[in-house]
Amino acid sequence: MKEKILALCDEYTQKEHLNKKFIPGQTPVPVSGKVFDESDMRALVEASLDFWLTTGRWNDMFEKMLSKFMGLRFCLTVNSGSSANLVAFSSLTSHLLKDKKLNAGDEVITTATGFPTTVNPIIQHGLIPVFIDSSIPTYNIDANQIESAISPKTKAIMIAHTLGNPFEIDKILAICKKYNLFLIEDCCDALGSTYNNIHVGNFGDVATLSFYPAHHITMGEGGAVLTNNSILKRAMESIRDWGRDCYCAPGQDNTCGKRFSQKLGDLPFGYDHKYSYSHLGYNLKITDMQAAVGVSQLGHLTDFIQKRIGNFDFFKKELKKYENFLILPEATKNSNPSWFGFPITLQKNMPFKREDLLLFLQEKKIGTRLIFAGNITKQPYMKNIKYKIYGELKNSDIIIEDSFWIGVFPGITNQMREYVVEAFSEFFKQYE
Repeated sequence: MKEKILALCDEYTQKEHLNKKFIPGQTPVPVSGKVFDESDMRALVEASLDFWLTTGRWNDMFEKMLSKFMGLRFCLTVNSGSSANLVAFSSLTSHLLKDKKLNAGDEVITTATGFPTTVNPIIQHGLIPVFIDSSIPTYNIDANQIESAISPKTKAIMIAHTLGNPFEIDKILAICKKYNLFLIEDCCDALGSTYNNIHVGNFGDVATLSFYPAHHITMGEGGAVLTNNSILKRAMESIRDWGRDCYCAPGQDNTCGKRFSQKLGDLPFGYDHKYSYSHLGYNLKITDMQAAVGVSQLGHLTDFIQKRIGNFDFFKKELKKYENFLILPEATKNSNPSWFGFPITLQKNMPFKREDLLLFLQEKKIGTRLIFAGNITKQPYMKNIKYKIYGELKNSDIIIEDSFWIGVFPGITNQMREYVVEAFSEFFKQYE
């Protein structure tokens, strides 16, 4: 019966979801989206038939596979990339780190051009984000300014590889080692990107990933934290699992063999270890059905990465003729990005505004997005937040006014990307 159900899933997926015809001007060209086939639908349904709704065998399989792909010892799934950033940063405040832990009032260097949930965990824990400008056309933190921004209170650097483009890891690692700083790599947009032929995520103390539909693989919702540090792994596992001291998997008891024979805090001796809490935690686990989709999606990942790179290279080549209008992106030296998007900035003193171009593309049903928060210090929620700015945020202000990105995700076909380039050509003819 199970095989009959799964065979019908294949048939349904083919009929309802795959091989949709692209009609220029009618079919949207999105910036991102989920790309899946029969194998993904089959995995989802097979896991649902198990009816093991929390993390289970599929999650164990996914964590092992992702850990192997990334080349890191420990991988823990969470329910989003934002939660991954929260868990990663929270682990650096853990008592398990003793006098090395981060404390309220410490400073953390980051960049003003990024996604809010790279910054929010810093704020939530009472630390002070120190914002540094970005570089154009890499859109990453200006690594040349970091060392000058360090104060006696600086304890960590938390930054993302913007749109899949690795930041200058060698420079930043050298600074972290010199000043004994933690480094959190937000790799949510950069799964598969490499620096010096090593996957990003291998350089910092903790790495984070997202599996939202916009990202390199998807579970719908989901994320992961990865590390080589066993102490941080223990802290992150506790924070993800309600803050409990116990590390038993769902449905298991007494893994440590000391369930009723420990003295923790001011609890009575022998208090049930499953209800002893050593961290301020949450329940941030995924379902096994999500993990099953993740397992299947990992089988497509290499192909997905190559398609992203191919789409990026196509746009870079075809839009080069419009460099009098556009600043085109550049990969960081020594890197090979698994691009999340194709970032663009208008040249100075253009006879049109960014909104003119974006509205034109919108009319053509071509999706665009801004580069996240732009200059995050100008976002409404930052008005009453304590933070510092080092130097000037000139490029961040340019990005907030004149930058955007278009999609390179694997769902963009050759026909779609040619249509996108034709639309740019049509727009610029007005100004030639």
